[in-house]
Amino acid sequence: MCGICGVAAAPGQRVDVGVLEAMTATIRHRGPDDQGLWQSPDGRVGFGHRRLAIIDLSPGGHQPMHDPSGRLTIVFNGEIYNFLDLRGELESLGHAFHTQSDTEVILAAYRQWGLAFAEHLNGMFALALHDADNDRLVFARDRAGEKPLFYAHVNGTLLFASELKALMANPSFRAEVDPRALNEYLTYGYVPGALSILRGVRKLPQGSLMTYDLRNDRVDVRRYWRLPPPPNGQPAIDDEALLDELETLLADSVRMRLIADVPVGIMLSGGVDSSLVTAMAARVSSRPVKTFTITFPGHGTYDEAPHARLVAKHFGTDHTELPAEAASVDLLPALARQYDEPMADSSMVPTYLVSRLIRQHATVALGGDGGDELFGGYLHYGWFERQDKIRRLVPRLLRRGVSAAAKRLPHGVRGRGYLIGSAGDLNWSIGHANLFFDVDTRRKLLAPLGIDATSAPEQAKATLGDYGGSAVQRATAVDFQTYLVDDILVKVDRASMLTSLEVRAPLLDPRIIELAYGRTPDRLRYAHGARKILLRRLAERVLPKELDIARKHGFSIPIDRWLRGDWGRTFAEILAESHFDRGVIAALLRGQERGLVNAPRIFSLVMFELWMREYRVSIGGPSTS
Repeated sequence: MCGICGVAAAPGQRVDVGVLEAMTATIRHRGPDDQGLWQSPDGRVGFGHRRLAIIDLSPGGHQPMHDPSGRLTIVFNGEIYNFLDLRGELESLGHAFHTQSDTEVILAAYRQWGLAFAEHLNGMFALALHDADNDRLVFARDRAGEKPLFYAHVNGTLLFASELKALMANPSFRAEVDPRALNEYLTYGYVPGALSILRGVRKLPQGSLMTYDLRNDRVDVRRYWRLPPPPNGQPAIDDEALLDELETLLADSVRMRLIADVPVGIMLSGGVDSSLVTAMAARVSSRPVKTFTITFPGHGTYDEAPHARLVAKHFGTDHTELPAEAASVDLLPALARQYDEPMADSSMVPTYLVSRLIRQHATVALGGDGGDELFGGYLHYGWFERQDKIRRLVPRLLRRGVSAAAKRLPHGVRGRGYLIGSAGDLNWSIGHANLFFDVDTRRKLLAPLGIDATSAPEQAKATLGDYGGSAVQRATAVDFQTYLVDDILVKVDRASMLTSLEVRAPLLDPRIIELAYGRTPDRLRYAHGARKILLRRLAERVLPKELDIARKHGFSIPIDRWLRGDWGRTFAEILAESHFDRGVIAALLRGQERGLVNAPRIFSLVMFELWMREYRVSIGGPSTS
C-alpha cells in the first residue's frame, strides 16, 4: 500500500522536481517507509512515490520501478494478490524476475499483454506507467475501485495523485469547488463517479484504464471490466453447489490476502461479513489470527463487542477491543482534511479509531466490506422489491400525487426520499434511494452561493439501473457502482491510510463479484425480506450457533445521542457561519430536536464547512448541471 503522484508537462517544458517533492510529501502518511522520485530523460514526466512496505521489504521493492530495458517505469498503490501465480505464468513465457515484489510482476504483465494487462490482475490497485516506446502514460484502477486515483488535465499538463491534496500542492493548480459536484454531494453525501469536488479534477472510475498520449496531449478513458449481466435465463442453479463454491472462493481469497511480510489483523465487527472473514482466516492460517473491534459501552445496539467477542472466542483469535469513549468532535477537522472531498458518512470516525488501534499491532487488516452490495444486505432492497409490485397496481398519476405530498414532509421523516421517487419507474426510485436533500431543498441550500441545482444526480443514478434484471439485481448493481466505491471504500481507504494501515477486502475478490452478480439468483440474495441469503447459509455452516446472524447493524456511531452533547454544540457553532441557506439549516436543527432523523444531513453540512476551512478553496460559479 502506497501513495502515488506525478506530472506530465506540456511539450517543451520540464517537470519542476521541487513541486514533485512537495506533492509527494503531502501523501507521506500513505507510505512512511520510503520515498522515491523519478524524472524521464527528457524531463517531461515525473513520478513520486511513498511506500508502505508490505511485500518484499527489501530495497528491491523501491518505486518508481523500471523494467530491465529501462523503457517502462511504474508507480503503484495497492496489492496484487495473484502475483505469485502470474509470476509463474510469465516465467514460463520467458520473463525473468529480480525481486519478490508484485510491482515487478505488473511491469512484466504489461510487457506481455500490453493494455490488456489489467484484466490479469486480481487485487486492489491504482497505478501509473510510463511507456517510453509508445510515448504514453497508462493508468489503471481495480474492478471495485478500492484504491483511488485523481487526475487533472489542463493546458497541456496532466497531474495525478492518490489523494486530492497532492494535486493542490502543485502551485499551478487552482482549487475551486465544482458546483455540479457540490450539488451531487448534497444529494447523496458523497461525490460520485468520475466527478471531483474540485473543478477540473476527475477520478478514474472503477475497472477503468486511461492512456495519455504525450505526443498529442490526448486522454482516453475506457472500461476494461464491467459487472457481469444478471443470471436470468441461465440453467437452474444448484444451491448447495453454489454455496460450496462460495466457501471455497472465500477461503482462497482470505488466504491470498493474508500473504504479507508484516503483521496482519482482522477488523471484526461481529456481523456476518467480518465474522466469515475471521472464520476463513482461522481455517487457512497456521497461527492464531489477530482480531480487533471498537466498542460503544452503554450505547445498546451500537455496541457490537459482545458479538465480536463470541466470534473471537469460537475461533481462538488474539482479540483486542477499543472503547469508543476516545471519540471526540475534535477529530472531525483532521478527518475533513484527510478525506480530500467532503464525506457525510459518520462511520468514518469509528473506522479511523479502529484503524489507529490496529496499526499499533499490525500493518495490514482484513475487513468485511462488499458483502451487502454483492449479496443483498441492505433493507432498501425490500422497498424496491415492494415498489416494483405496487407500480403495476397503482396508476402513475396517483403515484405522482404521493410523490408531491412527500416533498411537503419535513426532512427527517423516514421513507421521505423513497416516496418522492415513487413517481417514476423503478430506476427513478433507485435514483432516490438514501437521498440526503431533494432537488427543491438543494436549490434553497445553494441559493446563497448563486448555484442552481437540478435533479441531474438522481437521473444519473437512475441511468445505472439500465443494468437490467429484477429490482434487487438493478439496485445491487447501482450500489456497487455508487455507494460502495464512492462512500464505503473511500471511507476505509482514507481513514486507514491516515494511520498508514493497509485494509484488504476478501469479499471483493473478482471471482466472488462475478459469482454474486453473474450467477447468484435473487432467491439466494434478497427475497421476501430475507437478506444475504447465500452468505447467511455459509454463516450457518461455519460460525458459532449462538451468533445472531439475522441482525443488521452497520459500523456506525450513536450520532443522534452525541448531538445532544458537545457534538451538537460544536455543530451549531460551525453551521452558524455556513455557506448554505440558514433557514434550511435552522429547520434541520429544529427537526432533530423534535426527534426527526436529521443527524446525517446535519453531519453532511458540517463536514463540508470543515472541509472548506481546511482547504480554503473558492466556490465555483453558477452551474445548471
